[in-house]
Amino acid sequence: MTKKKEVKNVLVLLGSPRKRGNSAILAKTIAKGAKSVGARVETLYIHGMKIAPCKSCYACQKPNSKGCSIKDDMQSVYKKLMEADAWVIASPVYWFTVSAQTKLWMDRCFALIPRAGEAFGGKRIAIAMSYGDTDPFKSGCVNALRTFQDAFGYVKAHISGIVYGSAMDAGEIKKNEALLKEAEELGRHIVIG
Repeated sequence: MTKKKEVKNVLVLLGSPRKRGNSAILAKTIAKGAKSVGARVETLYIHGMKIAPCKSCYACQKPNSKGCSIKDDMQSVYKKLMEADAWVIASPVYWFTVSAQTKLWMDRCFALIPRAGEAFGGKRIAIAMSYGDTDPFKSGCVNALRTFQDAFGYVKAHISGIVYGSAMDAGEIKKNEALLKEAEELGRHIVIG
């Protein structure tokens, strides 16, 4: 009897107000690659959730803390983040960094720091970014990517790959076939390594 391959759980976090925007298309393509190698994929639309800003109360950082003191949709997100084997985080670049929705989610991940090994350790993280300018430096994409690198580096989490591309109008990213192919490959990579 052969041992059945473990199926990975992939959590996709869409940080754009547009469900069918360019960063969402990249995330969907990454998810397609993950599914093609047997992963279960769940997608959360951050903009449609009730997630309050961090209030810097530090309740989550105290000894014997039960986590974040804010009772909103982030409570269910924490559970999903912990259970997932891989995360896909998708954000457009707005005003030289990640979208407000993405940053709000990231700030609330502060509550996971006391459990960093469990929350972030062993996770494979994929980042998908879209931006309007043709230059990733002028657009601020580089700043946004650095935000992810610094935050995940701080908690010793592993970013498995990043895909990003220029597209202004909703859906325009579909024209970049090479980028979509790279995104699909990244989806396979976060599952099978």
